[in-house]
Amino acid sequence: MLPLTDLRVLDLTTVIFGPYTTQMLGDFGADVIKIEPPEGDLTRHLGPGRSPGMSSLYLGCNRNKRSVVLDLKREPAKRALWRLIESADAIVHNVRPQKMAALGFAPDPVMACNPKIVYGGLHGYWEDGPYGGRPAFDDVIQGESGVAGTFMARGGEPELMPTIVADKTAALLASTGLIAALLQRFRTDKGVYLETSMFEGMVAYTLLEHQHGTIFDPKVTDSGYPRALSPSRRPYRTSDGYICMLAYTDDQWQRFWPLADKVELVTDPRFDSLSSRSNNIDALYSLAGEVLSTRSTQEWLDVLGDADIPAGPVNRLDDLRNDSHLKATGFFRSYEHPSEGRLEVLDTAFRLDRQALPVRQHHPRLGEHSRQVLAEAGFSDSEMDEILAR
Repeated sequence: MLPLTDLRVLDLTTVIFGPYTTQMLGDFGADVIKIEPPEGDLTRHLGPGRSPGMSSLYLGCNRNKRSVVLDLKREPAKRALWRLIESADAIVHNVRPQKMAALGFAPDPVMACNPKIVYGGLHGYWEDGPYGGRPAFDDVIQGESGVAGTFMARGGEPELMPTIVADKTAALLASTGLIAALLQRFRTDKGVYLETSMFEGMVAYTLLEHQHGTIFDPKVTDSGYPRALSPSRRPYRTSDGYICMLAYTDDQWQRFWPLADKVELVTDPRFDSLSSRSNNIDALYSLAGEVLSTRSTQEWLDVLGDADIPAGPVNRLDDLRNDSHLKATGFFRSYEHPSEGRLEVLDTAFRLDRQALPVRQHHPRLGEHSRQVLAEAGFSDSEMDEILAR
């Protein structure tokens, strides 16, 4: 029994923002029905694959789901979706709101059909603002939300983080919001319309620390968190590689300087308190970098570990599979897919009663469960033939 067992979620999402959101609901036990157009989710065709429509990117965020093909440009398919809505606990989409309205599935008619449904609209921007309805993709949102601008604030050119951070962060926010909305629905017995915006979510994410002194009115300093923006804040070069080290508290720095043969810095007024270190952060990180370059990565990991000072190696992507902790916890799970063969499935961040969340349902092939789901909704064979006709 998982927390969301017996809850049915209609998933009309594509690419990453939406599918990653609904995968988390499926991981927690929800029956997620992925409703796809005849050509399938775009990510089915992005990345390597063993068979058509089952690419690596699709497999990364579509486990624990069933797939139904509905061409919502056709009336029989629309009628089928309305039938599914009647008994669903939630419906989630990341289609632009105007397009959902044009299809007939805007929040008001859906919630009139099922007054207890949670309607999750995953949007690029709040729909009532001047940006409402714009197309939104990760690269654009990284620029607009200030993520790329943090590189400029550090003194360089704007850059994109080499990961789809806006899509994935917004998905984490959306899954949290949907679970809260489902909880409210069970408390009140009334449906909820939850809108999650990628742009607004990422602006809040970026400014959490970078709002800095502008949180006050009038502001007491400019925006930008100095520690995070220090040009010297980066992985430190060792004699044979790189290490990330963050002594943070007074005690940690007082233990670090003797290890670095810099005992005199323990009482240096530039570094003797959290406040003074913050005011001299570039000098602090520069000195630490000079010291860390004198020994090997493993030597530093050993002495810093003994001193209880946070530090870790800089792993390349392929190094992660050899990480001793990830190996011990079974993070990389072997999974036998019925059509794709053996896969490496990543664990989640969660342990529920000390147990990993299971892969209950394999990543579905396009339309694999169309007839099964429609039959559960009470459609006859002839009705299913009409609904699924291409």
